[in-house]
Amino acid sequence: MTVAQKQRPEFRNINAFRDLPSYRLPAPGWVSILHRISGVLMFLLLPFIIWMFDTSISSELSFARFRSAFESGLGFVPGWFIKLVALALIWSYLHHFIAGVRHVWMDVSHAATTKQFGGSSAKVTLVLSLALTVMLGAKLFGLY
Repeated sequence: MTVAQKQRPEFRNINAFRDLPSYRLPAPGWVSILHRISGVLMFLLLPFIIWMFDTSISSELSFARFRSAFESGLGFVPGWFIKLVALALIWSYLHHFIAGVRHVWMDVSHAATTKQFGGSSAKVTLVLSLALTVMLGAKLFGLY
């Protein structure tokens, strides 16, 4: 090793307080962790999903109650909070779907197993899921 090359830190026994704040996780690592988080979030919000589906298709009266829950709230829960939970659900579905397609593509395609493709596809996954979430969130909150 020459003097010009910078020595990379070596993490053997990781101390959460000392080492983790300085550790830079690459984009594929973030996508992998967020893929797991989005799956757990969708699982935890499953009762909310079932409630939304049931009240939106049962009858015209239940659909009106469904719309009013998003506009004026439901009991002590304000409408903006219900929209925020729906936005979290939108992000988790979009990220989980896009990251899942990325993982399947990397499993199927031999050319997609390079380090460059992993990094670039992870960045595309992050940008695409966030951009679609912002667009659908703007619609959800009535900006257009």
